[in-house]
Amino acid sequence: MRHGSPIRSVIPPYILRRIIEHGSEPQRNCALLTLNHVKTLLAEPYKKSADQKKARAGHVERDIYDAQQGTALPGKSVRKEGKPSNHDVAVDEAYDYLGVTYDFFWQAFEHNSLDNHGLVLTGSVHYDHEYQNAFWNGQQMVFGDGDGEIFNRFTIAIDVVGHELTHGVTENEAGLIYFQQAGALNESLSDVFGSMVKQFHLQHTAKQADWIIGEGLLAKGIQGKGLRSMSQPGTAYDDPILGKDPQPASMDGYIQTKDDNGGVHLNSGIPNRAFYLAATKLGGYAWERAGYIWYDTLCDRQLPQDADFATFAKFTVKHAEKRFDSAVAQAVQQAWQQVGVK
Repeated sequence: MRHGSPIRSVIPPYILRRIIEHGSEPQRNCALLTLNHVKTLLAEPYKKSADQKKARAGHVERDIYDAQQGTALPGKSVRKEGKPSNHDVAVDEAYDYLGVTYDFFWQAFEHNSLDNHGLVLTGSVHYDHEYQNAFWNGQQMVFGDGDGEIFNRFTIAIDVVGHELTHGVTENEAGLIYFQQAGALNESLSDVFGSMVKQFHLQHTAKQADWIIGEGLLAKGIQGKGLRSMSQPGTAYDDPILGKDPQPASMDGYIQTKDDNGGVHLNSGIPNRAFYLAATKLGGYAWERAGYIWYDTLCDRQLPQDADFATFAKFTVKHAEKRFDSAVAQAVQQAWQQVGVK
């Protein structure tokens, strides 16, 4: 297992800062509290338990808690594996989507939970009051309810759940440092596998998929389709409060910044589009070929923890050739070239 700081949240700091600058007073207050909390989490990472329970291969084990608008984790136990619904929609969504994510990784790649050793999937809903985020803290998922004006509840989008859980897989398999291009790859991998979790759930092919991360998360009245577009980075939203989606779609627009850990949520649009191009070029279900190539790369112990885009691209081409053939490898290489990664 490779280690790094485990805290990963789905709403990037630049969106929260934009709300603080342009939202109403209640919206600004919610965003400010969330942003300050994320900074606190990053400064004081959640400590892992030494004796985590494990489930047997192929059998998901879920444990859902209600934080009851507090911040003490995990909270009150409300639904364990195999138990009936308590008729709380956030509890049911967390339970169901944690299960779909487990099934996806197991059925597509025979990867047994996030650590490949049957880690129990734990989630806490109703975290804090109108909390505008969801995060993976290195041990469990945590979901806020949103404010209902900018963000809906954070359990509503299955790809957001898949995104955050994939941070657990990346932490265990690759340990990509959360800074600059390696950090952008870390974020991109979560979008890639989060999107495939949604596609797996809907049984959509790569060409049928919407390639939007966070569909349904933006509240009514917010002008946007979701948080990010993998097919057309920079087009997910354009709203007076949120501003215009700033993600670049190619290296021509690469953003040099000290913010957001060196632009990890911003520049992830570049490898996101490379995956979209490869998946749609190869056709069929994304996880069958393009997804398997990215999975093989993620699990390659030779992949440096500080890998840049070009290094990661080279590994994907290598694994495309190894698992499939030269034609597939060429399609992957062309996808990277289209986004300006040589």
